[in-house]
Amino acid sequence: MAIVTNISNHYKYTLLLVMLYRNIKAILLNPSFIFDQDAHATLADVTAYQLPTSNGYTQDDKTLANKLFTEDDENDQARLSCDDVSWTASGGDIGPFRFMILYDGSSSDDAVIGCADFGENNTIPNGQSWIAKDIVLELN
Repeated sequence: MAIVTNISNHYKYTLLLVMLYRNIKAILLNPSFIFDQDAHATLADVTAYQLPTSNGYTQDDKTLANKLFTEDDENDQARLSCDDVSWTASGGDIGPFRFMILYDGSSSDDAVIGCADFGENNTIPNGQSWIAKDIVLELN
């Protein structure tokens, strides 16, 4: 018989606190990407799908700022939230893209943390901005 244990909410919170000192980055990926949580472990595994540096998008230049950590005993989880991340198109459109990857730029292999699927393809028209709002990472 296997012994299964549950992780306390406070320990989940403690695990996330480590990210306070990490350089967490956000990148945009094209619509042909399909996230595989088993195979996409590092930045190198997803780089082929990242948008190219052009028209106001620069690869690997967005870092999550003002990270806030909370312990949520009601929902049995811990959360990391941060400021919004935005991109402004200049000299042409940015995209299309559908996904945003968060990765740990402080780790030796740029470990992928997670993937956000925006549910539809997006393009940022020249001269306009697009904002990834209310970014939250939940540890359940």
